[in-house]
Amino acid sequence: MTKAVLMTVLLAGLIVISTSGPAWAAQLDTTINPNNAESPFKMSYLKTVFIEYPNGGDLFNALGGTQWKTAGTADATNPGVQELMMALNDGIQKDGSQARVSDLNVIYEFQLTGRSLQTSIDYRVILEGSITDYIITEDSQKKLVDLGWRGLTTTSSIVIDGVEINIPLDILKTEEPILYNTFVDTEAENVLNRELINADFILEQPLTNWHFLFDPTGINADANTFGLDDSIQGFVVSSWTMGESSIREGRQVERVFEAEVMADELYIVRSVQSTDTANLSSIGFGALDILDGVEIIGVTPTPPEDYMTTSTGGFPVMIIYGMAGLAAAAGIGFFFISSRSMKNQKVGQQGIDPSNLVGYQTSASSGGYQTNRGEAQLKSDTDYEQTRSVYEQSTEVTPQETTPQETVPEQTMPSGGDEAACGCAASAEIGTECDCEMHGSCLCDATCRCNADICKEQVNEMS
Repeated sequence: MTKAVLMTVLLAGLIVISTSGPAWAAQLDTTINPNNAESPFKMSYLKTVFIEYPNGGDLFNALGGTQWKTAGTADATNPGVQELMMALNDGIQKDGSQARVSDLNVIYEFQLTGRSLQTSIDYRVILEGSITDYIITEDSQKKLVDLGWRGLTTTSSIVIDGVEINIPLDILKTEEPILYNTFVDTEAENVLNRELINADFILEQPLTNWHFLFDPTGINADANTFGLDDSIQGFVVSSWTMGESSIREGRQVERVFEAEVMADELYIVRSVQSTDTANLSSIGFGALDILDGVEIIGVTPTPPEDYMTTSTGGFPVMIIYGMAGLAAAAGIGFFFISSRSMKNQKVGQQGIDPSNLVGYQTSASSGGYQTNRGEAQLKSDTDYEQTRSVYEQSTEVTPQETTPQETVPEQTMPSGGDEAACGCAASAEIGTECDCEMHGSCLCDATCRCNADICKEQVNEMS
């Protein structure tokens, strides 16, 4: 019963997951080239808002089966994009970083899908642009790169071509007035007024908690055969990745904000954002450091000669080699012990030597024929009781084994050549009746001297 309930819960969970669309939060992808004055970046912001009307109501009548989508793009020449660039740079400066956004393109898309029990609104804004002024200082051996700009966030209202792209509630004012009027001045307003363009968690997660890897392909002698970009030839590439939920990075769960609104019916508003993710790379080998409270990396063309760490940045490779050596030694020891055990095992014939055995026939004639059954016994009588034939029977019939009904008159066996003419094959030795008497017919000729009545009658008739 418990297994059935568990399987039902798992199946229901799979159905819910398979029918629910992903709702991600901020996602950063960038590659910093310390040899250039600016580098590209891409930041995606995604959020999903669910409006539930379990008891129906005006919102069910207005939204059930409704679908619409608002989308658009804009570049740095758009006044709304310029306002967004200024807001992002103000946030970067407040975070203590000297870097700034120098170019920006905006892609936005909002989609509403009405269903029988709920309506979902998907918000997506993508920023693609360039970051500059990230080089703090440099010399002939190393460059210090500012990474404190990665938390691109603004709480300001951003309007591009008449569309509000940062505050989820404001877009409903023009697209769905009934929703806006239902939720304004309620607890749902606090949920829907949370800005979409927010990457604070990417900045708050220390880079020391990110996974680190470096690719030395660019410094290989035959690197040009791999078709590498000219910008990374002669360099290694360092990469930091954030987004895993683990003991080291901490448990990361989706952020859910929920509110109930009582209008003509009870409505539930829920905003869902998953954890933020980021992939940050740099040309060259980057060593993490902190300068005036801002996380930076010291970049060199190649890693130090004594550098041997794994992706976590602090687990020596020699330990891995040592563990592998111990495993190999344990394997060798196992095979050595197994080999010695096999050598100590006895081989060849175990138990009784066949040369000490002799064959012994155990079958008896019956009906004019004889079987060839037999068994093996020891030549010596020693321990005979342990090997005694199971076919051997006592020649004496005990009173318990013989009943009055089983008692028969003593029979006389034919002798010499007459035995072959008698088909009865009487077995007087073990106290059984004549076979002819048992079968009610006699196969004997006139020479038969059986004592069975049927045989005597047969002999008389033949005489």
